[in-house]
Amino acid sequence: MEIKDILHPDCTLCAVKGSSKKKILELISHTANQLLPDIDQATILSSLMCREKMGSTGIGGGIALPHGRIKSLENVLALLITSETPIQFEAIDNAPVDIFFAILVPEEKASEHLSTLSTIAQKLNDKSTLDKIRSAKTHQALFEAVS
Repeated sequence: MEIKDILHPDCTLCAVKGSSKKKILELISHTANQLLPDIDQATILSSLMCREKMGSTGIGGGIALPHGRIKSLENVLALLITSETPIQFEAIDNAPVDIFFAILVPEEKASEHLSTLSTIAQKLNDKSTLDKIRSAKTHQALFEAVS
């Protein structure tokens, strides 16, 4: 699997104004809902919030990987959002987060979920990729940084 297989250009948002963890998760769910109109935005948000209650998806280094399982979803959907200024996200290193790489997966595809998270984490482990993400000035440049 390649990131471009699950990340749609309309799901990359560069330098958004996000003031809190909840606002970022609401933006993720709203953006996903635009491509998944048959899935209620509240359902998407609830899935993301439930996962965050188990522990923050902030993995350190200014990166968070919010994710959730959606019952009626057919295919994995990824979203990449950067914030204009880093926000507190309760990350494992307690550092604020400015890169949010979210994934939504079909509820019955748990193994694909873990594989997708692994692929994204590997991509974000590459310093040149992170530099491209953080220096992107447009949604398109952000999409191209990871695809």
